[in-house]
Amino acid sequence: MSGHGHRADPGGSSAVHRWGRRLLAVVVTVVLLGGLGVGTALSAPSLARSVGLPVALVGGEAADPPEPATPRPRLAAVSPDAPAPTTSGLAAALDARVAALGDVTGSVVDPATGQTLWSRRPNEPQVPASVTKLLTGAAALLRLDPTMRWTTTVVAGPTPDSVVLVGGGDPTLSSLPAGRATVYPDAARLDDLVAAVSAARAGQPAVRRVYVDVSYYVNGGGNGVAPGWDPTDVAAGFVAPIVPVMLDGGRSDPTVLDVPRTATPATDAARELGARLARGGAAPIATVGTAPPGAPVLGQVVSPPVTELVRTALQNSDNVLAEALGREVARAVGEPTTFDGAARAVTRVLGEAGIDTTGVTLADTSGLSVNDRVPATALSGVLAPAAAPSGADPRTAALRPLLDGLPVAGGGGTLADRYTPGTPAADGRGWVRAKTGTLTAANALAGVVETADGRVLAFSFMSNGIDPGTARPRLDALAAALHACGCR
Repeated sequence: MSGHGHRADPGGSSAVHRWGRRLLAVVVTVVLLGGLGVGTALSAPSLARSVGLPVALVGGEAADPPEPATPRPRLAAVSPDAPAPTTSGLAAALDARVAALGDVTGSVVDPATGQTLWSRRPNEPQVPASVTKLLTGAAALLRLDPTMRWTTTVVAGPTPDSVVLVGGGDPTLSSLPAGRATVYPDAARLDDLVAAVSAARAGQPAVRRVYVDVSYYVNGGGNGVAPGWDPTDVAAGFVAPIVPVMLDGGRSDPTVLDVPRTATPATDAARELGARLARGGAAPIATVGTAPPGAPVLGQVVSPPVTELVRTALQNSDNVLAEALGREVARAVGEPTTFDGAARAVTRVLGEAGIDTTGVTLADTSGLSVNDRVPATALSGVLAPAAAPSGADPRTAALRPLLDGLPVAGGGGTLADRYTPGTPAADGRGWVRAKTGTLTAANALAGVVETADGRVLAFSFMSNGIDPGTARPRLDALAAALHACGCR
């Protein structure tokens, strides 16, 4: 599920294209004449005639052709006054399509009014898969300081030849050198931490032991694996055991999203830190331990801010990052930094923000667990205020970055390879922005889309009991249908 860039080329009329080619012919002719040293000066009108361009007459005299118009592209906000769809129009567009999706639930909400315009059993909890990350991202944006960054620290160890790597919650710390792109944009670099520690320890004994302190999470998060996760998820590359420090989300290749992960991410990070501090000497022993009280800080690095972390978690559907964000929400509200504590914290923060969480039952905060249950109303409940016109909802300012994290249909993130030309969903290409969700028999799509009349809608669709190969293109077509019609 890698991300790809997308660029839409602006179109133009054939007349404009012909005028552009003729103008180019004039320029080329002038250059050629100058290069050949032609001594006769040609006026603009006579030159125009010579290459077949029309010449206007002003007062009986030939006049220069007008300057070509210069386009002035601009970003314009969608108008909240655009015509809204009707319930009957949406029913006509969607009802026949949902019939082929089996046990489907969903809702379509107008963010400008908060009105539900279409629904299908919207209060019925379903296995949500990765659309759960919308709830986690919303809770993080609502509760955490948007400028908050995780800090990874190295302090002096209990002996002169030891150091302690203290986890601060950041799973994005990268093993790659500066300038090498990882799956985590603007990630902190292990090399910078090594350089700081080496400078601080100048003249001290070589490091023989590296401890890793994982007490930032309660008991290191237990075994780091949530109830309902498939035992093969780590080896398959979907997640790593959740601990408060790891390199590149535990990936074996920091540049690829879904590659096998390590089952021991914390000690692996300590081992790599020790190897780089040794600079080719004997590798220090790496073990779990606790930082001595008041130990001097030898070096620190920080993660990107919360808003960027949420965006990356949504764009790449990154399970490890979503779990780390859930635990940070738990810390902020005084819940234990465990799977249960994070799940309670996310639900609590959303409820306190006036979002209906009735029916929400979470075993994790990434959606990887088959034990999760979420109704469509909860998903629309975070998307609608995120997409509301500025000033219409007090929650919008905090939640707006949620939209920036949504993959664009056919453009990037987990929607990069969907909405392809020639498919029933092609009309939504570039218009649908949505979070995906996929497990073996659970599929979901929730996001925002602009209708043909320019009205923004928030939608959430979930289908349980159908294989992804069948369900995903049909969910894509549902969202595309919202764009293709005014639905009035």
